[in-house]
Amino acid sequence: QVQLVESGGGLVQAGGSLRLSCAASVRTFSSYAMGWFRQAPGKEREFVAVISWSGGYTTYADSVKGRFTISRDNAKKTVYLQMNSLKPEDTAVYYCAATLGSGVGYRAQTDFGSWGQGTQVTVSS
Repeated sequence: QVQLVESGGGLVQAGGSLRLSCAASVRTFSSYAMGWFRQAPGKEREFVAVISWSGGYTTYADSVKGRFTISRDNAKKTVYLQMNSLKPEDTAVYYCAATLGSGVGYRAQTDFGSWGQGTQVTVSS
């Protein structure tokens, strides 16, 4: 089991930027593909982005493509989500997730076995 702790959430105006971080407590972080999901009030949790263990593969939800960037630093055991051009509809609790799978094509919550507690992102109009 991987312990994940997200940070970097907050309140930002529309058009602004935030960078989320997710620190993992596991010896073999470089073996895990990592993902970001989000859940807005009254809505189901949805896929945002995924990155493979090496960082060589990434994919994004259509709603964030071109605005968000997922990256990782295996030496620091941390995955990041850089969010630019934020919109009010990006307001949600953002969750980090980990899986021992490749990460290629992973978009479902069931593809991931470990989850963080989430960090709130609020975008004001």
